[in-house]
Amino acid sequence: MPQIHRAAVADIDPITLYRILWLRVSVFVVEQEAAYPEIDGRDIEPGAELMWIAEGPEVAATLRILRDKGGMRIGRVATAAPARGRGYAGDLMRAAVARCAELAPDLPIALDAQMQLEDWYARFGFVRSGEPFEEDGIPHIPMRRS
Repeated sequence: MPQIHRAAVADIDPITLYRILWLRVSVFVVEQEAAYPEIDGRDIEPGAELMWIAEGPEVAATLRILRDKGGMRIGRVATAAPARGRGYAGDLMRAAVARCAELAPDLPIALDAQMQLEDWYARFGFVRSGEPFEEDGIPHIPMRRS
């Protein structure tokens, strides 16, 4: 299993943080053609943590954990195109679920999944928790894990 890194934004080396944000913008804004404020201010909220897997100096996959009203939230799950198919996102999801359970064992974990990934998130215990919605032209579904 690759090494999973975790830290608050203030504790991440600036070059690594740049590479994490570059990966997210590359996937969500450029590849998925969703023009939206990827750097939305939530990464620096109290209790927010970023997780990532690196391949050499490059960030291969990343996600973030947030403290949300009434629970925890996992989001911004992204894998660099050359690193896809290696299971990195799954490794990060398992680690993020464990981290959320460590931080808030009695609280649910929420996420907004892109519709085509609903079954993938279900593998980690997430179930549909609301009606589908569109965000930045991409169909999503709210999901929750108790």
